[in-house]
Amino acid sequence: MRFCLAAIAFMSATSSVGAAAEWKNPSERYSRAYEAYLDLKCPIQTNAIKHFVYLARDRERLRGHALLQNARFSGAQIMYSWKQLESSRGNYDFSIIESDLNYLSSRNRRLFIQLQDATFNPEYNAVPDYLLTKEFDGGAVLQRGSNNDDGWTAKRWNAAVQQRFAALLMALGERFDGRIEGINLQETAIGVTNELDSSFTPVKYVAALKMNLAALKKAFPRSTTMQYANFMPGEWLPWDDKGYLRSIYAFAEQIGVGVGAPDLMVRRKGQLNHALALMHETEYSVPLGIAVQDGNYIGLTNSSKVVSQRRNLVPLLHGFAQDFLRVDYLFWVDQSPYFEEDLLPCFESNH
Repeated sequence: MRFCLAAIAFMSATSSVGAAAEWKNPSERYSRAYEAYLDLKCPIQTNAIKHFVYLARDRERLRGHALLQNARFSGAQIMYSWKQLESSRGNYDFSIIESDLNYLSSRNRRLFIQLQDATFNPEYNAVPDYLLTKEFDGGAVLQRGSNNDDGWTAKRWNAAVQQRFAALLMALGERFDGRIEGINLQETAIGVTNELDSSFTPVKYVAALKMNLAALKKAFPRSTTMQYANFMPGEWLPWDDKGYLRSIYAFAEQIGVGVGAPDLMVRRKGQLNHALALMHETEYSVPLGIAVQDGNYIGLTNSSKVVSQRRNLVPLLHGFAQDFLRVDYLFWVDQSPYFEEDLLPCFESNH
């Protein structure tokens, strides 16, 4: 009997050791995926990806921009705030979009709109002033993140705010559907909790985003539509997966809205386990897009840091986006000196 008990104990111990040796941390499953693209070099050969230069809100830089002289770029992605487009309730002014669209069209380039209803600057609120009233429960709320007040976001989960946002989308669609290449809604990640705003819950937020997606598709049945879906409040993948982000991707696929994300961060687990994983692991019929934003050229996020001695990451970023993510759109931020010194030499128009 003692022998049997000892044998059972030994077998249990060795089995546990074996299981531990075989166990792989799911949060690390893509941590080395980028290594397959380390040897890629410039120039980057022409392919099916549509490349757009992201100018953020600096639309004045469009005139005479280098993208107009390089056939590799399909056009420009420009951000327009809700406040810019609707000065008061129902009074829309799309003249700046019309101006940019006409300028690009005259040079055989396309416009991709990014519609801004959230900011990363507490000094700037992107929603119209009429929303900042009791009727709309304030309309917007300060986000909180690692830097305390990180900016403002529209109360996307508020039904009255949603209705006004849907009206804006419909007005934009009536004017620009089929004329522009596409339109994307800003990222799903927001720094809001129920403690910051008692009307907020993650479940309400998921439902609200889906309503916005449905309104977007209804307004733009012809132009490309896209939701930047990167992180969701109330969950953190892969450990705390409540299905919030996955449901946004699934719903977008169901109704024909593209999905994408800001920040092509090929080494950071946060991005790899959220948007990049969902893009990699599923076959989509809708367009996919990824943005190379400030800092991404040197492996950082939201950074204006200038590194003079550096490795050119553009071939790696492009290869990862093309092969691992299988994107249809790449949005390259015009960040100096990386745009001029790293991206443009890789996109020589004769290759």
